[in-house]
Amino acid sequence: MSGDAPAADVAAYALRLGDDALVLAQRLGEWAARGPTIEEDVALLNIGLDLLGQARTLLGHVGTLDGTGRDEDDLAYRRDEREFVNAQLMELPNGDFGRTMARQLLVSAYQVPMYAALASSTEPTLAAVAGKAAKESRYHLDHAASWVVRLGDGTAESRARVEAGLAQVWPYAAELFESDAVLDRCVAAGVAPAQEPLRQRWDSTLDAVLADAGLERPSTSWAPTGGRRGLHTEHLGYLLAELQHVARSHPGASW
Repeated sequence: MSGDAPAADVAAYALRLGDDALVLAQRLGEWAARGPTIEEDVALLNIGLDLLGQARTLLGHVGTLDGTGRDEDDLAYRRDEREFVNAQLMELPNGDFGRTMARQLLVSAYQVPMYAALASSTEPTLAAVAGKAAKESRYHLDHAASWVVRLGDGTAESRARVEAGLAQVWPYAAELFESDAVLDRCVAAGVAPAQEPLRQRWDSTLDAVLADAGLERPSTSWAPTGGRRGLHTEHLGYLLAELQHVARSHPGASW
């Protein structure tokens, strides 16, 4: 345990972070050989690999914390859809390049302050993961922000596409800042950062980027929820079918 947080709570929190990283990595991997330029193929895949590295460490740590002995492969390949606790934002289809950049902007603007704060966690493994992830997420944010500005301040077509992408993904960002009993106990124990300061940093980052891009915040009162409780969009099942197919088809195989 760390502080007053039970190991089960720390495991649950680490699983959320790990699932977020794993699912978004899988989505970004779908851009292989499909980016607008070869440089963007490489950039998006490198971001996905950063996220995959985070997921591997976090998921492996969950198996130690919860006492089940499950490893990263067990948690990635041998859980069903309702057992995943990623935010729904991570599982949304890529859409076009503008939509992918809009989603990455929302995610990275959250991860930068979250990992910076988590680097001071009372839980040593989470603090270590966060120390490296904080540096990676700053690059991810710079990359997404630069593209949103270029698209928003570009042609009528590029502006329309990034505006549409923002409108589609924006409502799902609210789930990133939800609190519940597990998170509250982790925050009280110094394991996890409080949500309100993260929301304030996220808001200020988004305001600055959108101003540079000449874009307005999408207006919506709809806030999807449920991902942290295993309730997902119809898209996650298809993503997991592709992610898990080989491992489930050949259980116990190694290569």
